[in-house]
Amino acid sequence: MSRKLKVNLFSLGTIFFWSLAFPFSKLAMQHFTPYTLGFLRVLIASITLLIIGKFAGNRIPRKKDLIWFLFSGACGFGFYLFAFNKGIQTLTSASSSIVIAMTPVFTAVAANYIYKEKINAIGWITLFTAFSGVVIMMLKRDSLSINKGILWTLGASILFCMYNLLNRKLSTLGYKAIEIVTYSMIASVFVLSPFALKGYEEIRTANIYNLIVLFILGIFSSAIAYYLWSIALSITENISDVTNYSFVTPFGATILGSIILKEVPGFSTMLGGLIIIISIIIFNKKGKKSLSMSQIETLK
Repeated sequence: MSRKLKVNLFSLGTIFFWSLAFPFSKLAMQHFTPYTLGFLRVLIASITLLIIGKFAGNRIPRKKDLIWFLFSGACGFGFYLFAFNKGIQTLTSASSSIVIAMTPVFTAVAANYIYKEKINAIGWITLFTAFSGVVIMMLKRDSLSINKGILWTLGASILFCMYNLLNRKLSTLGYKAIEIVTYSMIASVFVLSPFALKGYEEIRTANIYNLIVLFILGIFSSAIAYYLWSIALSITENISDVTNYSFVTPFGATILGSIILKEVPGFSTMLGGLIIIISIIIFNKKGKKSLSMSQIETLK
């Protein structure tokens, strides 16, 4: 199997499990609070990844690299899930997934400064149109409504951009994908540990349905999805070959949201979302140069 095919398969697998996270998070918050849901997700995911890592021959991280794992865990799981859960409380699965799809754009902008990767005129134009799409999504009855959920979700998208870059940093330091995601996930448990006691109380009062939803989020949408994503990032030649798949998530989340939650996207969501997705596609095709492994090496 070619490297390119592996990257595509791992990326698509990740997107499917992440698409599940949008409607299932809304279902989970019928019982769990946004704070405890994040903690319980990373706790379940950490246990799952430790089991996988046992068979994968995980090595203990070097002491000097622990700070990188702490940053990676905080951005990719701890603070990200906190912001994600806060955002999706007031957004539909479609709206949330569309805003999260801005991650490749934020990643490219960060790469512009970190790796000196240039964004051309088309890139800056599509950045403007993508953010215009976000503004349109905020429209309600022809007036601008600043939904705090969108702001929280934009923050989550920026945090995940930082996780993508830190993930590759750890890869250049010699860590395997399973090691990166496992130790980052464990670090996020400590980040969200202030919600442990409340999480125990909510677990104790949860019914079977609540627990099934929680374990699907923890095992599949967290542990398995991030593991596949880490593998894809570690074997690809260009970060954008993987992150470009993020724009597929809104379609999966919208379909699953319609089936599971009976959500019907409004006109502003559909129009703004269409503008964002088209902007992201054009941005990744015409707006920048690919980020190569040789550029990533500069982080060593």
